[in-house]
Amino acid sequence: MTRIVRGGLIQASNVINDANAPIDRVRQAMFDKHLPLIEEAGRRGVQILGLQEMFNGPYFCPSQDSRWCDLAEPVPGPTTERLAVLAKKYAMAMVVPVYEREMPGVYYNTAAVLDADGSYLGKYRKTHIPHTSGFWEKYFFKPGNLGFPTFVTRYARIGVYICYDRHFPEGARLLGLHGAEIVFNPSATVKGLSQYLWKLEQPAHAVANGYFMACSNRVGTEAPWNIGEFYGSSYFVDPRGSFLATGSETKDELVVADMNLDMIEEVRRVWQFFRDRRPEAYEDLVKQLP
Repeated sequence: MTRIVRGGLIQASNVINDANAPIDRVRQAMFDKHLPLIEEAGRRGVQILGLQEMFNGPYFCPSQDSRWCDLAEPVPGPTTERLAVLAKKYAMAMVVPVYEREMPGVYYNTAAVLDADGSYLGKYRKTHIPHTSGFWEKYFFKPGNLGFPTFVTRYARIGVYICYDRHFPEGARLLGLHGAEIVFNPSATVKGLSQYLWKLEQPAHAVANGYFMACSNRVGTEAPWNIGEFYGSSYFVDPRGSFLATGSETKDELVVADMNLDMIEEVRRVWQFFRDRRPEAYEDLVKQLP
């Protein structure tokens, strides 16, 4: 029996671009904006839905304003509990990026995974944290410490790789070795330095590992941070590197694609990269070189 899974990605601009706005108001405004898109996904039969990086607030990392730490919350916690109701209502698994508060002063860029019955399956914490002009993420996030888990949802085994992670093939390979059939990559990336890589790296991960990738990115500009223009272009790509659906560069929208998971077996029988690996030759990969 053919395994077809309908995936969805939401890309959206931030609602309140005010560095002094109350945190609760900012969070609620973005939740309210996503709600109709989530409900649209449910009506269109989406089975696994991915939201963009830090979906319920601005990309505040160009600043070093510690008040944004107030956006952080436990995971699981209030946001996952609210979205679990919708996941159950529409029988739709969800990848939910959340700014996580582990304890006072310890925060992670995290994505929670909910199953189609609303149950919490676990979380991934962003592993690679940039620290450069415009991306002061190490000021707000500790590097992840949960490895590269995969999650068995009702429809597929999925993995998560968040934004800057996509530049590193090592974790992408581990997600495949851990059984991921679809890898979600929620992002917040702008035009300029990395846009040409957006449709190169992730199809390469899909081909190198024989799985599907679902890549979401926000849209619009966010003053007063003024990091640049988020260019959307959320997409699904299959294990052969073919694009199944792509969003616009400017619009708030839901991107939907049907993924035939049987393709994973077909591709891996031809390109047997996992069989031909030589892990005994890769010891230097886990050393601090240079």
